[in-house]
Amino acid sequence: MAAAGMALGGVVVFLLGVAARAQTQHQVKPPDDPRGVFEQAQRALASGDYPAAERGFRKVLQLDPGSAAAYVNLGVVYMRTVRFDDAIRTFQTAKKLDPQMVGIDLNLGLVYYRKQDFAQAIPHFARVLAADPGNTQAHHLKGMCHFLLDEYEPAVEALEPILPQEQDDLDFLYILGICYGKLKRVEDSSRTFAQLVRAGGDTPHLHLLLGKAYLDLYDNSKAREELDQAAAGDPKLPYVHFNLGVLFQRLGMLDEAAAEFDKEIAISPREPWSYENRGTLWLDKGDSDRALPLFREALSLNPKMPLSLAGIGKAYVRQSKPEEAIPYLERAVELQPDSANLHYQLGQAYLKANRKSDAQREMAEAGRLQTEAREKQEARISGKLPPPEAPLP
Repeated sequence: MAAAGMALGGVVVFLLGVAARAQTQHQVKPPDDPRGVFEQAQRALASGDYPAAERGFRKVLQLDPGSAAAYVNLGVVYMRTVRFDDAIRTFQTAKKLDPQMVGIDLNLGLVYYRKQDFAQAIPHFARVLAADPGNTQAHHLKGMCHFLLDEYEPAVEALEPILPQEQDDLDFLYILGICYGKLKRVEDSSRTFAQLVRAGGDTPHLHLLLGKAYLDLYDNSKAREELDQAAAGDPKLPYVHFNLGVLFQRLGMLDEAAAEFDKEIAISPREPWSYENRGTLWLDKGDSDRALPLFREALSLNPKMPLSLAGIGKAYVRQSKPEEAIPYLERAVELQPDSANLHYQLGQAYLKANRKSDAQREMAEAGRLQTEAREKQEARISGKLPPPEAPLP
């Protein structure tokens, strides 16, 4: 269940003004009239003709370089055509030209969200809510960003105010219920999951959501019960067998896990995660030759999967090919720089390739990250200790 796949719509698109809309259809506009060019580009954007919309808004900016509305709509074109960095720069230009224009922060937050840069998205949604506390979309997206960053308290703060409007949204209830569970708010979690059952009815999709929620909360018994019901109700429901595979993998039932991942691959051959997990199982069994094509298939579907990159690197190290392993492990570290395990694996590859100084650097970074993670875990369990009292004179 890719929670990050719950991105909301609602891109804010700006029109030039009432005066332009009041003109009659028969009025002929000069070919270099920025208002007429803007309206044509606006129609192209609305119809999904993004090349024509881009040409039109660029023409407007040639005629009127100070048009914040043209920059905003050009940013929307970039966002919808997955040119996220261009969209961000364009929205930022619009914001400089007209800091008070409603909706630019919502669009900036949304493009960062779709780029999966959740930390950068949050301040933009916060600014939207400061100006418009009742903005449901900003509440939802801000809460999702915090959830995807494992920041459960601020996620709840963002999501709770819109619960009355979202009480029939199964995915919303699923996220909020998990947040409550992570915060040990058992009554709130139970109430939210009960609402999820009422809203969803006795359907395989509902049991999948509940199973995934219990899996995230490490309640393995309830997770298996719900996922088994989902699989029984619809054996071809996407993600059911993947989550069962993850559960069996966690429980050490590796043959059962492998069978579930194989089922998921047959049902959802364009999803990379089952290939990655199946490859990991072969790697754990010491069969690098069978693991490698599965990791490669995962990366062909999504090139930004650090564990698949690391899996290829680890397989090559086991085959005594550290030089071939290093580029994959370097890329994995680049994608997930806060992983102590990935730094350690890269250090091992450097060591086997006789690159001792590089190996020492990566091992040191792995040690630093492990210490940092341990300190954070201790703080979560026991809370931060007060500073020691000053000794008596």
